[in-house]
Amino acid sequence: MKPLLSLLFALVPALALAAPTESLREAVARKVDAEYPSLLAIYQDIHAHPELSFCEVRTPELIAQEMRGLGFEVTEKVGGRGVVAVMKNGPGPTLLIRADMDALPIKEETGLPYASKVVMPDLTGKEQPAMHACAHDSHVTTLLGTARVLTSLKSSWSGTLVMIGQHAEEMVGGARAMLQDGLYTRFPRPDYVIALHVGGDMPAGRVGWVEGPTYANVDAVDILVRGIGGHGARPHSTRDPVVLAAEIINTLQTIVSRELKPGTPAVVTVGTIHGGTRRNIIPSEVKLELTLRCYDDAVADHLIASIRRISENLGRAAGLPDNLLPVVTVTETRTPVTYNDPALTRRLAGVFQQWFPSDRVGPEEPATYGEDFTEYGRTQPKVPICIFWVGGTDPVKMAEAKRKGELWPSNHSALFAPVPEPTLKAAVTAMSASALDLLAKK
Repeated sequence: MKPLLSLLFALVPALALAAPTESLREAVARKVDAEYPSLLAIYQDIHAHPELSFCEVRTPELIAQEMRGLGFEVTEKVGGRGVVAVMKNGPGPTLLIRADMDALPIKEETGLPYASKVVMPDLTGKEQPAMHACAHDSHVTTLLGTARVLTSLKSSWSGTLVMIGQHAEEMVGGARAMLQDGLYTRFPRPDYVIALHVGGDMPAGRVGWVEGPTYANVDAVDILVRGIGGHGARPHSTRDPVVLAAEIINTLQTIVSRELKPGTPAVVTVGTIHGGTRRNIIPSEVKLELTLRCYDDAVADHLIASIRRISENLGRAAGLPDNLLPVVTVTETRTPVTYNDPALTRRLAGVFQQWFPSDRVGPEEPATYGEDFTEYGRTQPKVPICIFWVGGTDPVKMAEAKRKGELWPSNHSALFAPVPEPTLKAAVTAMSASALDLLAKK
């Protein structure tokens, strides 16, 4: 009997992940095709009307209106700008699907007919261009498309569906704000939380996943490089912070290559440099803004300690007194590693392999982006989470760029422009298939 029992136990995961019937897949495909023209119009509208972090008004109103029309119970202004839509459909688990909805302060250069021309005040009141350069327009559209599919197939699933529009992902604050405002207490606490991200480094329509650590720790660090200003004609009478800043920037790049064990994933990026007012004036200070990325808190702490050591000692080498040494400040709360629950990720991977051709699915490598989606899996007791990828780049253009050794626009580029049809259809199908499996009737 023991060999037979072993065989039965080995088959349990496979039996639990029963293949979807052709009729269900066909029903989803028909619904996605039927809704696509409307979803494309929504996508283009959201893309043309981006809203910066913590300034989202129009987009959450659109989500709330759509969800109410589908029969969801909707609560607005959760955590500030978030939207929570709940649909109870009999006994079963609770699934939360998240879509982030904020844009970036980037001037769009795609030339698309629906390109953003928006300039708006940011959270501080400063006028900024705005662009959906990180595919959050795709994410919102996918949320609405998935809601339409699932409400049309209510006889095929059972449980509670919680669908949220989350604000301020780009400033890594929206998820925490929604949780602090009772996302898991005022509303049904989820058994699973899933999301997707459309990426420019994958061909449009491809679905990928990463098990375990998926996105990196991210720290924001500022360096105030001080000096003694003066006339550009008399550099010997100054202590030039521009030269010192350049030395610091170059030396920071040795931390990963010379202080960490080879193969340790980490990135030190100097994103902005601000200093000086005129070409013939040596300024008294230069400001640097950095992001640090890795997958381990100990590594992150090492990066910060090394930045302090390098900055201060290069300041001393430049002849600065202690009261003018560079000041290193960690300016934001660390964005923790996003950890995809292994069991949930394997289950979704099996779903994608059943619903998509084999050449359009597969595992991907972890990325060093930061994502506040991680917050949904850090509560106590912890909830299993998984965020997966859907490709957004024209595969023909991608192949041509690779052949020529050229780069193609990625997320956060002013030229980032996902191909709508294969991207949105794959995204809605993948998210609908995931929900139908996780909420399958027993």
